[in-house]
Amino acid sequence: MRPFVFGLAERLGLVGFVCNDAEGVAIEVEGRAIDAFAAALAAEAPPLARIDAVERRPLPPQGSGGFVIAASRDGGAVATAIPADAALCESCLDDLFDPASRFYLYPFVTCTQCGPRFTITRAVPYDRPNTAMAGFALCPECEQAYRDPRDRRFHAEPLACPICGPRLSLYPDEPEGSSEPLFPIAAIGAALRAGQIVAVKGIGGFHLMCDASNEASVAALRHRKGRESKPFAVMVANPASLDRFAIPEAAERTLIAAPSRPIVLMRVQPGTLAPSVAPSLTRGGFLLPYAPLHHLIFHDLAGRPEGRDWRDQAQPFALIATSANPGGEPLVVEDEEARQRLAGIADLIVTHDRPILIRADDSVMGGAAGGPVFLRRARGFVPDPIDLGEDGPCVLGVGAHLKATVTLTRGREAFVSQHIGDLDTAETLRFYRETIAHLTRILDVSPEIVACDLHSDYASTRYAESLDRPLMRVQHHAAHLAAIAAEHRQSGPVLGVALDGHGLGDDGGNWGGELMIVEGASWRRIGHLRPLALPGGDRAAREPWRMGVAALAAIGQAESAAARFADIPLAAALAARVASAPTTTSLGRLFDAAAALLGLRTHQGHEGQAAMELEALVREPQPLPGGYVLADDVLDFTPLLAALAVPGIDRRAGAELFHGTLIAGLAAWITAAAARLGMERVALGGGCLMNRVLAEGLSVALERQGVRPLLARAVPTNDGGLSLGQAAMARAV
Repeated sequence: MRPFVFGLAERLGLVGFVCNDAEGVAIEVEGRAIDAFAAALAAEAPPLARIDAVERRPLPPQGSGGFVIAASRDGGAVATAIPADAALCESCLDDLFDPASRFYLYPFVTCTQCGPRFTITRAVPYDRPNTAMAGFALCPECEQAYRDPRDRRFHAEPLACPICGPRLSLYPDEPEGSSEPLFPIAAIGAALRAGQIVAVKGIGGFHLMCDASNEASVAALRHRKGRESKPFAVMVANPASLDRFAIPEAAERTLIAAPSRPIVLMRVQPGTLAPSVAPSLTRGGFLLPYAPLHHLIFHDLAGRPEGRDWRDQAQPFALIATSANPGGEPLVVEDEEARQRLAGIADLIVTHDRPILIRADDSVMGGAAGGPVFLRRARGFVPDPIDLGEDGPCVLGVGAHLKATVTLTRGREAFVSQHIGDLDTAETLRFYRETIAHLTRILDVSPEIVACDLHSDYASTRYAESLDRPLMRVQHHAAHLAAIAAEHRQSGPVLGVALDGHGLGDDGGNWGGELMIVEGASWRRIGHLRPLALPGGDRAAREPWRMGVAALAAIGQAESAAARFADIPLAAALAARVASAPTTTSLGRLFDAAAALLGLRTHQGHEGQAAMELEALVREPQPLPGGYVLADDVLDFTPLLAALAVPGIDRRAGAELFHGTLIAGLAAWITAAAARLGMERVALGGGCLMNRVLAEGLSVALERQGVRPLLARAVPTNDGGLSLGQAAMARAV
């Protein structure tokens, strides 16, 4: 904002100053065009600027002789935050490939409109001494640009050039001849062409990269990383290259090219990627380059063409760009850590001497029901706050156990952390605690209340219990719905349906298909899916055949389990004692049951795999007449399970029947409750709403009945958004 304000004041003949302070940007102007200046602040603001409010008050004339950019002011309660990371802008991209530019082929070129922010900043205000660039003294040319308000690199805190800035290095040690400026990039390109796996230090952590069209390379990466089947993200050179590998919709094209540069789910162009990239799925995650190094890699793979035409032309290379971490561990960010943890995965490790202070995975997004949705919210969006509409106490929501995030509120804003991951390892728990400490420090607040899940075995709950703060325990599904109500600023009672894999109910039961009313800090359950046996408890989530046995028992065919699952010796014994198993109302487990009955999957390599493969089969959902029963706000899909259990049913037809009947039954269930309660809106939450077929089909069905669906747009609908709901409910106490 400061160079923009400087130029605006000069243009309008105003005097005074602009500076950063704890609350944001402070401006003092004097002259005749103050009203025009105030109007232009919002109308002409830079692309990455976010203006929440403009507070204006008169001052006596000072008689200043000009307009200056003053030093940042310290002191006072912090009311601003660090900006999110942004992709390389077009102007810097021009410099990167301009032989006349001093930033030619320099992998750390940046300006005020692009580059790392959150991931390189340890404290506010966002000034160079508080960033990872503090150890890099500016050369005279960079110093001049940094001090010149008319230069677009004025106070670009990550500013550096080949003379004074960070440098790439390779591991294993660089061979003779590596002093040649292009050597690191050439070595990366050569390794990728040879089918090797390369670990590349990026903005928020390391990527593991390989040729996405080379099945041997992708399969080797899966084996070395211990990632059996979860789909990999694919990076392509530019928007024109998307059409070679994907079938993007218009909204997906817009989303993938945003400065935040998320991974975006879209249909895969058949036959263009290695089969192991996204096994058994029709949609995959794609992203565009966002760091200068990414562009340099594609430039090398393209043969180092001159000019700029190649940047707008479709390129034949696509690269796997997946988080560099052994399975279940946090993203690697430190150089020595990379050498120790990635040496058995990557053939070549590319690092540099600019520290990553805050790790942040790539954000993952898709589209559903006419708008964008998050599957994972991290780089490019964090720490941008969510406006809650009114002030409240400072609250810490500690999130769930899987897909953990935390939320810290300050005033009317909620700051949701980057994706942390599943709290199953000591390393992830350390990252979790570091994230809370960092968020508390940069926001300069101390939580008055801590909110956690009801589940006592969650690591997040145990952490909350260790704090010396008042503690509020929030039911899992109520928190899902409260998150949606908070981002849509819904006051008063909110009707909602929470559809997910598991959450502890207040009766100690396994919930996951709940019709609820949430209002402030209170909630009540008004309906649920018909309970289904949960043989083996938590193991059923990893072994869908167990839910297949439960489904057969529910339709009176338990004796057929041994034949249906003949390759599983335990099936007959499990069927014999299924009546004594705990039960669940989970829609996620109903997906698993359907996948097992259709012979699609008996075991899962990652969470949600069976449901994702079931969704991938659907071309057009087809409701089964009489496929559900609705009585006393209990929704029963037993007739649907009976239809799916018919021997020899076609898998695609079964998947379409399953989705179509779910949509019809859920819509009838919700609209009946909305009519009875006199409500016109419903919050749709929980991880099952990541299923695009379900989310869009249910939204359309509800709208036809005059009920407006509210979906999670600002945070993931899965457990990644749970901390926001916890914090929102605790604020309302």
